[in-house]
Amino acid sequence: MPRPGTPLTGVRPFPLTALRHPTVATLVDDHRALLADLLDGLGSPLHVVLPEVFEENITGLRRAFAETGADVDILFAKKANKAGCFVSSAAALGAGIDAASSAEVVKALAGGVPGHRIGISGPEKDDTLHALAVQHDCLVALDSIGELRRLAATARLAHRKVRVLVRSRTEGQPGSRFGMAAAERDAAVSLCVELADHVNLRGFSFHLNGYSPGERAIAANEMIEHCLDARRRGALSAGLVDIGGGLPMRYVEPRLWDEFLRQNEPAHYHGTKAARGFSFYPYGGHPPAEAARMIMSHPVDGDVSLSAKAARNDIRFLVEPGRSLLDQAGFTVCRVQQVEDRRDTDGYAIVTVAGNSLSLSEPWFNTDYLPDPLLISARPAADELFPACVAGSTCLENDMVTWRKIGFPRPVRPGDHLVYFNTAGYHMDFLESRFHDTALPVKAVLRLGDGAESPRWRLDGI
Repeated sequence: MPRPGTPLTGVRPFPLTALRHPTVATLVDDHRALLADLLDGLGSPLHVVLPEVFEENITGLRRAFAETGADVDILFAKKANKAGCFVSSAAALGAGIDAASSAEVVKALAGGVPGHRIGISGPEKDDTLHALAVQHDCLVALDSIGELRRLAATARLAHRKVRVLVRSRTEGQPGSRFGMAAAERDAAVSLCVELADHVNLRGFSFHLNGYSPGERAIAANEMIEHCLDARRRGALSAGLVDIGGGLPMRYVEPRLWDEFLRQNEPAHYHGTKAARGFSFYPYGGHPPAEAARMIMSHPVDGDVSLSAKAARNDIRFLVEPGRSLLDQAGFTVCRVQQVEDRRDTDGYAIVTVAGNSLSLSEPWFNTDYLPDPLLISARPAADELFPACVAGSTCLENDMVTWRKIGFPRPVRPGDHLVYFNTAGYHMDFLESRFHDTALPVKAVLRLGDGAESPRWRLDGI
């Protein structure tokens, strides 16, 4: 409870305890001295990345799809994290990479992923990216007739044939800026058949906002029908449906998340942030493997499951998870730089960490990263609720790492550490910036599974 005499401004902070993978729990419980040394030597904030958890996620997602009878290849959406260790892990397990830039393709190839396991997405890709795709036999998702013509010309000059998907707008989201409407899609199929010496139409893909397994299954079923139509029109290789990403993941227990949504109010936040409105990522969502089973078992055409219909029509799937493959595969440690105790006036403190909010971002529409950080302190424990939000160390008013008031179990002091869990998926480097001429945070790669007494670590990329 607040100390005697503290004004009762705001409300008691609501806990959003982050889930922890056993490997993460071992590191923060048993190897705090190592984490402190890494933070001292490499700087704050420090991103810790865990390729062995990433590899476990690939294996688990494959198993979930296989249980439904679906034939699915996994392409890791590289945009979710720039760390090279995840590319190397994908290559070692025979997974592919979803890339949307020339730099991402080059890094995928350098990390050991062969070109035929690289999918290239993104709107209206430039000629350099097209040339790389043609040269290395990548699979290209096309967004327009114009792009199809340009890519075919590149393949013709190289005396090669390029594999393509036609990205189609779904009936559920016809206003998307990605993909072709029905008339353009039909024209693209005809053009692919006409350009068969240089273009091999392998199937269809789509872009879908949101995390509904049912909506994704319905959209995938539309793509199956497009494949069957394309085969009838002469595109005999059309047997691949790319369902994209959009697999949800779970940061906190669903019961806790639902209760948070019921109790959420502006008084839980610093300043006027909540008054401008929030759109939250579904932190209490389905685990990725469960979502995969829900998509493939969803009934289409009456009571037939999506996976059964695909098998009956010789259709294979691609899936492009990013955030969900990185579930629990990394966390971020920040050093507390200063504490401004406003409990006597405002009812809470402002904790400033070494770093800024762009290095721990939630790229989800006007919100911040919600799960509670863990306070690590060398000082004796104190049974005293310490409400505080967390600020970055720049001169910007809106540089808040956590706008929400956290109920720390003891007073926070300079030199303490805050651990933000499960930050590998988009949170680490999606918005990173060298504002104020500061260095970008480094990523330390840690592994526990080699039998060593202490975790082995290295800098990513070395």
